[in-house]
Order: sequence, then structure tokens, then C-alpha cells
Amino acid sequence: MKRFSRLMAGAIVLLLPLSSAGAAAPEPAALFEAKTVAKRDSTLAALEAAAPGDPAATYAAGAGEFFTALEILAGGLHRHGFDSPQSFMLPLMRLPVPDNANPEPLTYDQFRAILVAFRDRLEKSAATLGSVPADADIGMVIDLIRLGIDLNEDGTIAPDESAAAIMASLSRGGGAPDAAAPAFTFRFDRADGYWLQGYAEFLMAQADFWLAHDFRNTFDGSFHMLFPHAKLPLQDTLVPLDGGKGGGILTSEWRLADFISLVHLINWQVVEPERRQAARRHLMEMIRLSREDWKAIRAETDNDREWLPGPQQKGASPLTGLEVGEQQVQAWLAALAMAEDLLEGRTLLPHFRIADKGINMKRFFDEPKPFDLVLSITGPAIAPYLERGKILTSEEFNQIQRQFGGAGFLTFALWFN
Repeated sequence: MKRFSRLMAGAIVLLLPLSSAGAAAPEPAALFEAKTVAKRDSTLAALEAAAPGDPAATYAAGAGEFFTALEILAGGLHRHGFDSPQSFMLPLMRLPVPDNANPEPLTYDQFRAILVAFRDRLEKSAATLGSVPADADIGMVIDLIRLGIDLNEDGTIAPDESAAAIMASLSRGGGAPDAAAPAFTFRFDRADGYWLQGYAEFLMAQADFWLAHDFRNTFDGSFHMLFPHAKLPLQDTLVPLDGGKGGGILTSEWRLADFISLVHLINWQVVEPERRQAARRHLMEMIRLSREDWKAIRAETDNDREWLPGPQQKGASPLTGLEVGEQQVQAWLAALAMAEDLLEGRTLLPHFRIADKGINMKRFFDEPKPFDLVLSITGPAIAPYLERGKILTSEEFNQIQRQFGGAGFLTFALWFN
């Protein structure tokens, strides 16, 4: 469980690959060792200017753009008094944002704007990382305790806002970041650029799926669970008199009640269908990038503090405590093929109530209809996407799962991307 928590933290924080700098650009390491936002932003601007002719600067700029996307999300959450439920059920809401004693009011339109800014910055990062030549010689050693994110919008990047401290906080399931968080040092290379770009696509898919729909009723009826003092419509009625601070969804009665409300209120009309279509394209691109990542990893001949080692790079990862073998890589590539077949509609997703038909996931994204979570689980909402054809079986998936051993498929999936 400890291994999985650490992996989940690493996956959500999405620690960044970096590159060495050429003479024409600022030292890339300075971008991620800056102690102030102003210094970090000026270095990033210089790297972006140098990027067209310098693969190392391009790589570092793309990583920096990803990093600042997380900062946009964290800053927006902090501004409005976000109180994280630390739940795996709300993955974008796990950042350990510090308390804000004087939060600003939050509206539905403002929350959408935060998601749009986060998503658009990720798109810029993915485009920049995608322009790095495949054969670029990239490599930089970085201690994760020295890079960070301004969680509270005070203009500084403090030790308790470092990637290592955030990981330590997440792995404990909440609470204040640990000042003695372990320092992981890695050498990030070209393969890790594909990894980060793939995670940018994954997060864009999530953001675009939300933004494709009108979720105002969900926001108005349950988001005081996440922003208890941001003047949401039901704050005075449903937020406890003591402020309702702290506690996870499963350990707080009021939060559990509001989570049930959230699930019940996920009956969303489609307002931007092109975003739901884009979500599928992002997931397809993530699959492509994961294949490129493993192609690059397996071509490596060194074994120097690898973020994601290949079978030829022996030794347990300090991040996960796991060693990667050929069996896990082959199973992962099979899982990618399975996911691609589902997203392309070549294989249908099974539903527990229906034996002779499956869900065409390509049509689910490309022919969007209102999304009702409960009715999707019980059956009525997925009826328009049912078809006859090849249906994924549980045995096919279980066969892949077994190849990952005791650590489990999800642990490796969060790490492998």
C-alpha cells in the first residue's frame, strides 16, 4: 500500500524531466531551482525564446510549461480556499494546497476559467515537447527537493512546496508537507520527454471532458465540499458551523453526503461537443507517446538514475521500489493495444447487464450525448452506444494484470503512463 501511495503521489505531481543547456540558452537547471516565481518565469521566457534552435532549451521549456500548468491549477484552487478531500476518486483535486484564511468567492464560470487556463497551458507544453527531435541528446541530473511549485500564490517557491514535499504529503494521504521529505535524484533524458508529454495529453483529456459539458448543477449542489468558504450557493445551509475543515470523503459525514450529491448530479448536457471529441484524441496521443517512450527506453545503454528504467537497466526504482522486467513491458504494450482498440471502436467495452452487445467508446466520444454517471452504470445512458461485435473479456484483461505481479496493474500504469 505504501508503494502504491508513493506511486500515486508521483503520478499526480508528475515530476518533470529536464535537459542540459546549450550555450545559446540559459542553464535549464536554473528554471527549476528558482526560489521565486519572477526568477522562474524570466528564465522560462528566455528558454522559450532560445527553443527554436536549441533542443535542450526546447525540452526544458516544455517541462517548465507543464510545471506552470500545475501551478495555474494549484493557484486557482488556493485563491478560493480549496480544502482537498485527498481522495483517489477526485484525482485532479489531490494537490496539497495550503489553507487560505481569506478565500475569494468562486463562481461556476470562474472555475471553468481555471480549468481552461490549466488545459491550455498543458497544450502549449505538449506542443513544445513534441518539437524536440527524437534523436536529441538530453540529460540532466536533478534533485526533486530543489524544484517546486508556488502553491499559495505568494511569489516564492518554499521548501514545503517542493516536488519531494508534495509527494511526501500525498503519500501520507494528507496533512502538512514533511520538511524532511526524501530527496530523489534522477537523470532525465529524451525518453522522459515522451513520458511527460503523454501525461500532459492525459490531463488535457480529463479537462476537456469536464469542459465539454455544463456541470453547473453539480458545482452549485456539491462543490462547497471542496470550497467550503468560497460563497457557493449552499455554503450557509450545508457546510458545518465549525467550518468543515479537513477530513477525507470517507472519514467525514458531511463530505460523504456531498460526494453522494456530486455523483447524483452528474447529469451533464453537452455544450462543447468538440471538447469531448478532443478528449479521445488526447488519449490516443497518450498511447502513441507511451509507445515512443518505451522504444526510446529500450534503446538506452546507460543506467544512470533512471526515472523509468527499462528491463536492461537493473535495480529497483527509488520512487516505487520496483524493478522493471521484460514481462511488465510486454504486458504494458499489450494494454496499450487493448486501450487503442477500445478507443477506435474495434473492440467494445462490456457492460455487466448486457451479454450480446458492448459499448463503442469511439462513438461515446465522437457522437456525444448527455452524460449521466448513474444511468451509465445502470445501463440506460449507454444504450445509444451499444453494438454487436468483439467484446473485451475479463480474461483478456486479467491475463495482462497477472503479468504485473504483486504490485498490480494500476501501480505500474500510473508509473509507466
